[in-house]
Amino acid sequence: MQTSPLKIGIILGSTRPGRVSPQVGAWIKEIADKRDDAVYEIVDIADFHLPFLGDPSGEQQRAAWSMKLSSLDGFVFVTPEYNHSITAVLKNALDLARTEWYNKAAGIVSYGSSGGTRATEHLRGILAEVQVADVRTHPALNLFTDFENYTVFKPSPLHIPHVNDMLNQVISWSTALKTVR
Repeated sequence: MQTSPLKIGIILGSTRPGRVSPQVGAWIKEIADKRDDAVYEIVDIADFHLPFLGDPSGEQQRAAWSMKLSSLDGFVFVTPEYNHSITAVLKNALDLARTEWYNKAAGIVSYGSSGGTRATEHLRGILAEVQVADVRTHPALNLFTDFENYTVFKPSPLHIPHVNDMLNQVISWSTALKTVR
């Protein structure tokens, strides 16, 4: 029986000018593309120009977002920590969909002055509410040691095995959860 490969979206959780999430996302994709267990793609929230929840405009943007999420089997969220939490645009993007998230798996890669760990803990609670199973392994990148001048991403090679462990878990859980969708 021929099955199609899993599709994993690497979701960039920041849209502000000067953001570093595209650098982090590209690094994750570079690591993921050396694997043969799934098709990985960058999903940049900024590309969707999403309206805020409750705004009656933006139906086309919401539909495009919904269609993209529905096409994916799992996720890797790239999130900075803003004020001890995730960004408003990431929270909004999560809230604009519902059933499109159900019964999928996700890994989280965070960054911030404390590795983005507080943002990760907030994101885990939100993901539970939308029935996304987040995996245990969590690469946490530090602004002081993994970035030059807080803007140029220069990760330690020591993170690579951690990212691969996270991806192993995302693939395992995404495979299992695909059977209940």
